[in-house]
Amino acid sequence: MSPRLPPSTASDALAIRRVEPAYPPPEAAPYDPDTAFPELPAAREWTEEDGHSGSLPKNHVFSAVRDLLCDLQLDVVHYGTPAWNPLGDLVPPGATILVKPNWVLHHNENPAGGMDCMITHPAVLRAVLEYAFLARPALVILGDAPLQGCDFGVLQRHAGLDRVVASFRARGLPLAVADFRRTILDPSETPGPRTVREHLRAEADYVLVDLGAESLLEPVSDHWRRFRVTMYDPRLLAAHHRPGVHQYLLAREALSADLVLNCPKLKTHKKAGLTCCLKNLIGINGNKEYLPHHRKGATAAGRGGDSHPRQSLLVDCLESALDLINRHRDWAGFYAFGERWIYRAENHLVRRHDPDAQMEGNWAGNDTIWRTCLDLNRALLYADAEGHFHDAPVRQELSIVDAVVAGQGDGPLAPTPLPTGALFAARNPALGDLMAALLLGFEPDRIPIVAHSLDAFPHPLVTLPAAQLLDGARTAFASAEQAGPTPFPPALPPPNWPLR
Repeated sequence: MSPRLPPSTASDALAIRRVEPAYPPPEAAPYDPDTAFPELPAAREWTEEDGHSGSLPKNHVFSAVRDLLCDLQLDVVHYGTPAWNPLGDLVPPGATILVKPNWVLHHNENPAGGMDCMITHPAVLRAVLEYAFLARPALVILGDAPLQGCDFGVLQRHAGLDRVVASFRARGLPLAVADFRRTILDPSETPGPRTVREHLRAEADYVLVDLGAESLLEPVSDHWRRFRVTMYDPRLLAAHHRPGVHQYLLAREALSADLVLNCPKLKTHKKAGLTCCLKNLIGINGNKEYLPHHRKGATAAGRGGDSHPRQSLLVDCLESALDLINRHRDWAGFYAFGERWIYRAENHLVRRHDPDAQMEGNWAGNDTIWRTCLDLNRALLYADAEGHFHDAPVRQELSIVDAVVAGQGDGPLAPTPLPTGALFAARNPALGDLMAALLLGFEPDRIPIVAHSLDAFPHPLVTLPAAQLLDGARTAFASAEQAGPTPFPPALPPPNWPLR
């Protein structure tokens, strides 16, 4: 069995399992259970009728996901019987459940990296969805907001994800797949500028949530005009984040859900240090213009910037050029030429003199992105379906993390594979990110998004002492590592991040 925390920390429970550090091959889709389970006769009968069970490679991660739910003590009274319904401990029949994977991009920008370390694998999602439907919901939504350049159709076909979806629909189960983006770059098979398409979903499909002065961005909002997000018009960002106003545009599906199953892919991240449970909630926001990622300017200049560490006239000029082209994204040719020129100048001029130089907050001094991410986590936990905050949490959240093959190095868009064979689950996303840091071999207190998630701010993410949570995570990690044949491999940190 995986290690369990004491009953007194049940609301912040954590579990970790180890499996073979590889996924079933794509021909195994729709990734049937690897054995017969008494609580899933419908899944077994369907796969047998369709001829899957005896002919396809087995999904060895399915049992691990199932074990995690047991380890969290969910419906433990009925475990091993046809009546076992672990997520029924969290929501009643007729609920709405959101399954939130990491679908950031349809390809790895590192040609040698592959997709196993990029997105949540469909083999994991098959198991998560199976137990979501066991809770007898009215609707399950599988949704995310990838980058604007992500080809959603290509993504849905990766590793047989479309066959996983089809397998549930063939059983008459209410599964919806949602792209939460309002802005995309049109996929193009021909060279040349890609068209920006905006307002793809109605504003009624979103809820405006304003954290106001309680936002974790408020302490740095003296420099609100410096808030930036790559590839988006800074004027639009300024309209939503300024002193006393901090607005996010959240997909209505997220705030209408009774239970959110957060299913991130564990990766290193050049802006945040790592991306796991907490960072994954960037994908419930519909317009990136609501998401400050960094603040323009050098930290050393003392004017509130955190984009890069040392003052550089050339970098300042390139950042201003980025602002110019981002104000004119509708001019496709101008935008494409400008973007290409700016990043070539960064690579060939700036880094020739300073190999560590960069723009856009891609370093350990980024003091903005963690604030945005923790705001989103607080909104998901405390905001109701109309965006109004409550004193107590209004919905359940459970994180099930795919780290069977994690991403290391230049994440999140160009990682290299890190086969760990790990799957872990947490009732609290902050506790999940503590485990993520330990699994990658990083010190949690060196990663702002992890360290600050334990802070005592209004509408907190944790209620237990940080030391107690860290001790619990270390105990669970050590037990899992000792139970395996070898220690977990240490990850390569992202560039400009000293994490050990």
